[in-house]
Amino acid sequence: SDLRQMLATKSVENIQFLPFLTTDANNLSWLGYGCLKGDGTVITVNAIGAALQTLYILVYLYYSPAKRPVLLQVLLLLAVVVTGYGYFTILVDTGTRLAHLGLFCSVFTISMYLSPLADLAKVVRSKSTRCLSFPLTVTTLVASSSWTLYGLQLHDPYITVPNVPGILTSLVRFWLFQRYRPEQGKPYSPLPA
Repeated sequence: SDLRQMLATKSVENIQFLPFLTTDANNLSWLGYGCLKGDGTVITVNAIGAALQTLYILVYLYYSPAKRPVLLQVLLLLAVVVTGYGYFTILVDTGTRLAHLGLFCSVFTISMYLSPLADLAKVVRSKSTRCLSFPLTVTTLVASSSWTLYGLQLHDPYITVPNVPGILTSLVRFWLFQRYRPEQGKPYSPLPA
């Protein structure tokens, strides 16, 4: 929906850039893990995710009036990816490379799933879920549940463990949607006379 909005309005107004960047970094990390492990599912899903996030970044950059800060953040991401690649290929021995990369990917994914907790505190304070996306909550629950089941099937804790917080935060958000209906936060407007 963000991409559609940017293309329709030819603007990046009210769209945050950081989620595109962090999701792209996450996809690229898991793509590296999938390649190292030889897991076609992890490779395919994250290659598509990285391609889409890169497209979002390029569209955002195209429509952004302030290109310099966006370019600096993209260059920082590229520097992190190149540094990470160098670290995992040069400094980490082959025997522990998969475990180190899996741990890195897990920590990164957990931090992404836990980052919306600030929004949850805002919802409780305002008693309104207007700042939460219901479709994103559903998608997060489905994706994190699917990856958790996939990780359990493979007996891979690096895939299983980081997706459990996604399930838990989605369930908390569903509870908040039930408890604080979006209509509750709407300001009172008198009926026309």
